[in-house]
Amino acid sequence: MQNRLKRALSALLLCLAMSGAQAAAEDGQRLVKSFIDDVTSMSARFEQTLVDADDNIIEEASGSLEILRPGRFRWSYEDPYEQLLIADGLNVWSYDADLAQVTVKPQAEVLGNTPALLLGGAGDVLSEFELVESFTDRDTVWVRLAPLGEDSGFSSVDLGFTDEQLSRMIFIDSLGQSTLIALFDVGVNQAINEQRFAFTPPPDADLVGTPLSANKIDH
Repeated sequence: MQNRLKRALSALLLCLAMSGAQAAAEDGQRLVKSFIDDVTSMSARFEQTLVDADDNIIEEASGSLEILRPGRFRWSYEDPYEQLLIADGLNVWSYDADLAQVTVKPQAEVLGNTPALLLGGAGDVLSEFELVESFTDRDTVWVRLAPLGEDSGFSSVDLGFTDEQLSRMIFIDSLGQSTLIALFDVGVNQAINEQRFAFTPPPDADLVGTPLSANKIDH
């Protein structure tokens, strides 16, 4: 009788655990889908930490982030160096102020199935990723995604949602290095001037690459 009760209790606990895991996965999937489908614009401050495979801090940086969907984002590093990364819908521009150099590449070629696609991408972006797992840690729901392609350079992307809002990101690359990003002062679906995502290279900067133009694509 006692063994029978133990088996019944074990089965009940297993069912509860499976039910909890399924609920966490569904909640995580809902949060990611809502971030992709319902967020048309976002602005935030960020703090970024790059950690190697042995958990040693390689670099720390901070700055601001702006997103305007579909296809546009502005990632501005302010400390300890100035660097600007802009996706304008056609091209990705990278401007290094210290080097006085601008690099430009076609956006479709650069983003592919990288984590940046999740920031500026449209509704079909999730087809490029697989939902691996979802769990809750304190007040944050974490969702782990893995790129389906083999050429993204990343093994996984972790998105953390606090109070239904994206608050943390962790990118793990193919070398085992982790990029940890914490977001602050987040504003969602507020007006952002489209000119924030237009970029003209400074006259004193070297330009590497040839930008695509809308006229070339139309023809």
